Amino acid sequence: MLNRDTVWETRRSQWVKKPKDARTAGDIDYARVIHSASFRRLQGKTQILNLGDSDFYRTRLTHSLEVAQIAGSLGAQLRQNYLGHDAINFIPDRSMLQAIASTHDLGHPPFGHGGEVALNYCMRNAGGFEGNGQTLRILSKLEKFSDRDGADLCREALLGVLKYPVAFSAAVNPGIRPRMLPDTSGTPLLDRTASKPPKCYMDSEADVVEWLLEPLSGADREAFQAFDLKEGKHAKARHKSFACSIMDLADDISFGIHDMEDALALGLVDQEGFRRHVTSERTEGLLDYLNSNYAGKYGNDVYGGLVELIFANGAERKHQINRILNFVITSVEIDVLSEFEEPRLRYRARLPEPVARFVEAVKDFIREEVIFSPGVQHLEFKGQMMVISVFEVMKSDPKSFLPPDIYAKYRHSADPMRDICDYVAGMTDTYLLQTYERLFAPRVGSVFDKL
Repeated sequence: MLNRDTVWETRRSQWVKKPKDARTAGDIDYARVIHSASFRRLQGKTQILNLGDSDFYRTRLTHSLEVAQIAGSLGAQLRQNYLGHDAINFIPDRSMLQAIASTHDLGHPPFGHGGEVALNYCMRNAGGFEGNGQTLRILSKLEKFSDRDGADLCREALLGVLKYPVAFSAAVNPGIRPRMLPDTSGTPLLDRTASKPPKCYMDSEADVVEWLLEPLSGADREAFQAFDLKEGKHAKARHKSFACSIMDLADDISFGIHDMEDALALGLVDQEGFRRHVTSERTEGLLDYLNSNYAGKYGNDVYGGLVELIFANGAERKHQINRILNFVITSVEIDVLSEFEEPRLRYRARLPEPVARFVEAVKDFIREEVIFSPGVQHLEFKGQMMVISVFEVMKSDPKSFLPPDIYAKYRHSADPMRDICDYVAGMTDTYLLQTYERLFAPRVGSVFDKL
């Protein structure tokens, strides 16, 4: 019988720390994440823009550090806001929250979500690809901290990492097949809509998820892995753990507010676009907060004053970003899902409706004015086609094109296509670009080019 007091700190390898080791499980896992190769590679994977455009904007590494910091702040805020509430006993300590949050982008391939769609197309007949699922795979199998169990994080951490507790085979809609667009005059172009993966973990990690959820009752496990079906869509997971909800909120906050800060600093957005998406109605909660805490600072028109200051100089803009973050983070709440017996599933972090409405407005602003802008979409599309081209070359003749260590793994693998996918997914933007140029650019390469 599993000891419920310690089961969430156990590791799949059964590794235990030395008696003199003063670290908590969270300390150990945080150290393993930030010292991992996959975490370091995030410095070469962009958050929105492509490398080379500027040395200012956030990469996925700096974004992940900010998400980790915000997750720790949300945990501390919940403890203060809900002093004496049973839920605070199940908020992981700061190190554990930072470990979980630091992992959230590890599985993103080169060129981010565009690369994710491209790899799902490449793996359309071999189990698919999804970035969050790849994060679980990296942590449970690919990292080097153990012989067979990857980074070998404890159950508590992996439960927080498992953002979508539904297998690919259960979530995928068989009527939606990744494909190239038809009728493109002989030029293969990816159908980016049809090739989007479901949000899930991959079936290659089914054994990991089985071990991870072992402490749960049968009813909790069934409820936790439930999903909703919608015609013409992939299935959507219903639930995530308490720790994962904190991480997810931290990611949303950082994506919306910090990416907005980058877009403002780089001059990629204007007041007209801001006012179109982040309207006074969607900003009502923030305006009330600013009016109460900074009376007179914004003039008679608080919304107009806020917009002017957000688009002002760097120091004034930073002041506004900090006030917005304080408004959002201090408002965090706990929701209770009474159908769950396990407290790590019963509780959920959330933002109250006026705050959530503002955060969603900022996310819409960044998506529509930056991510979906033609300038970024051109680069994303180019990245997708490069990912597909490199993958197809590696698949066509693995012995000739894979590096020797990757080929050795491929030869002895029960799932060789997944090994090629792991190799391409692990590339940074720059390394993928260099590999593509080495294979396809007309310039003459050199045998001394590093693979």
